[in-house]
Amino acid sequence: MQPISANQLLAGLFQAGSAGEEKITAVVTDSRRAGPGCVFVCFPGEKVDGHDYAAAAIRAGAAYVVANHPVPGVPEKQLILAESSHRAMVRMGANYRMLFDPVMIGVTGSVGKTTTKEFCYAVLAAFGPAIRTEGNQNNEIGVPNTLFRLERDTKYAVVEMGMSALGEIERLARAARPSAGIITCIGVSHLETLGSRENILKAKLELCAGLPDGAPLALNADDGYLARAKAEGRIPGRLAPVWYGIDAPWAEVRATALESGPEGERFILEDALHGSFAAAIPALGRHNVYDALAAYAAATRLGLEPARCAAALAKYQAAGMRQRIVQRRGLTVIEDCYNASPDSMRASLAMFQGLAAKDGRKFALLGDMLELGRIEAEAHAEVGRLAAAAGLAGLVAFGPASRGMAEAAQKAGLDAVWCQTPAEALEQLQRRLRPGDALLAKASRGMKLENILKALYGEQALQ
Repeated sequence: MQPISANQLLAGLFQAGSAGEEKITAVVTDSRRAGPGCVFVCFPGEKVDGHDYAAAAIRAGAAYVVANHPVPGVPEKQLILAESSHRAMVRMGANYRMLFDPVMIGVTGSVGKTTTKEFCYAVLAAFGPAIRTEGNQNNEIGVPNTLFRLERDTKYAVVEMGMSALGEIERLARAARPSAGIITCIGVSHLETLGSRENILKAKLELCAGLPDGAPLALNADDGYLARAKAEGRIPGRLAPVWYGIDAPWAEVRATALESGPEGERFILEDALHGSFAAAIPALGRHNVYDALAAYAAATRLGLEPARCAAALAKYQAAGMRQRIVQRRGLTVIEDCYNASPDSMRASLAMFQGLAAKDGRKFALLGDMLELGRIEAEAHAEVGRLAAAAGLAGLVAFGPASRGMAEAAQKAGLDAVWCQTPAEALEQLQRRLRPGDALLAKASRGMKLENILKALYGEQALQ
């Protein structure tokens, strides 16, 4: 973080006390990282309340504390009261962002945000110093933390934006002020909180509020909801939409002649403006091709050289446990344990079906998909039916909601078993798998499938 005056950083947050011209060099939410020249932000939580550590942050040298109420041990002149710690973080991120002028891409969507962000970073980094959202820190804490990493020599940036309610992406987009935007698709993630895909579409379109007039907005032409938004005139006319896809013949940026191989996907990238390029990405599945197309579309419409953008897609590196292919104990394992939704499950199973296993046998360890609300039962049953149609030799379903997945798979003729505990899942995997087999492991992050995999590899973990 570049030094910024407290007066600039805290502008708009003055409700008690006042800020001066002293330099702030960090914004922290963990009191153990507090020190001279920092602002400590208190977040109340279910298990830990940051307000309990505010006085300790002051003793460690914190210049200011942002809190929801007065705190013993925090002098009034160092206290900034805010009704919402999250909104205070976003405001500080916006204030800091105003010091810099990088070329920035903002990414949102129901599925593929993080992968698309990593493709964007691979492309942007080919042209100069770039930063990106770390992991999937895409909320009202993570986005400001990304903005705080901007430096004077940062030429490019890509910021991932997520949400759990209407209004959040608009606040994040207005703070980040991206030069271009990407909406990957409109799925059913967060249906539990937003209630309908129509509301999810409305939430994702909030990205437009932070884009300047004439900004490129890359949109998936093969997504029915986005295509409908186009037909209904819901894409702001002040923006410059660029549509990408595989199936839609009218898409401006398309992938054709797709070929899957052990090292990833190869395709011809056809750009109505700039011609055709041979492209390759080190990731399996059509869904990853969409994410690569989105990155290319946004970057080229920002003026970056098309051939270099297409070539840079090959530099993509998967983040975390996202479709990472590993070899363990004679098994080929696709670790896709970071997140899951009906859309991403469908895409992963389609990808896995096309993967050649050494001895031809393929198994799946699939766990619960969270935050689906009223469609939870049918969504898990549908994944069970998809698994049965994917050429698997067997399915191990893990988690309470996955019981319906296993039952649907069994009815469709697949050898499927439901497990309630990690130990049961491990036992069933060990009973079925043998060297030469391939295994797909996928579930929502909260299911912690990696702990089962580590035990399967002989690396302990299991809890």
